[in-house]
Amino acid sequence: MDLTSKFDAQSDHDLTDLVAGHPLAWLCSMSASSGLQATPLPLLLKHDEAGRLVAVEGHFARGNTQVEALRRNPEALVLWMGVQGYVSPSWLTDRTQAPSWNYASAQCRVRVRFLDDDEAALSAHLDELARRFEAGRPGAWSVAEMGARLQLLAQRVIAFRAEVVELRERYKLGQDERDDVFGELLAGLDGSDGGDPLAGWMRRFNPGRG
Repeated sequence: MDLTSKFDAQSDHDLTDLVAGHPLAWLCSMSASSGLQATPLPLLLKHDEAGRLVAVEGHFARGNTQVEALRRNPEALVLWMGVQGYVSPSWLTDRTQAPSWNYASAQCRVRVRFLDDDEAALSAHLDELARRFEAGRPGAWSVAEMGARLQLLAQRVIAFRAEVVELRERYKLGQDERDDVFGELLAGLDGSDGGDPLAGWMRRFNPGRG
């Protein structure tokens, strides 16, 4: 296995779990008139029957200038940064090692299609988004509780579906470290305040090590 492939996803669940923990993504686009633009948005993943990612769904404020730019050029890039953190040589016996930064990340090239005047699609999207983030909360809130205010909100936002053209994932989580270095890095992360979730992802991508 070459070094590049060591940093690839191990399964479809990797992206699902990355986005579940870090659902706010940057949607970036370029147009001749507006130049580069980017908006942070919570996005929902959509899979086909085989479990492959085929689209992401979200919504913009209608007043966002990126909406009109995407109508002219629907090509965009979605960027997620998942768990990440500095790994320090201070944890290591071998002090000749250099510091590094470990992370889980993903990017999608997409084509954005706005669901203009599709009230049912917008309502379904907002409901799914709320259920996703309210799940497990005491007294969980639902979109239906907005009552008449939901119609006011619907006038101010626009839903979209972005078909995935290309997906790239990178999980740099210590796969290239020596076993002794990897173990000491885990110990350092585990010893940080409350433990570091980065250590869990490092174990996930390095089964049997540390």
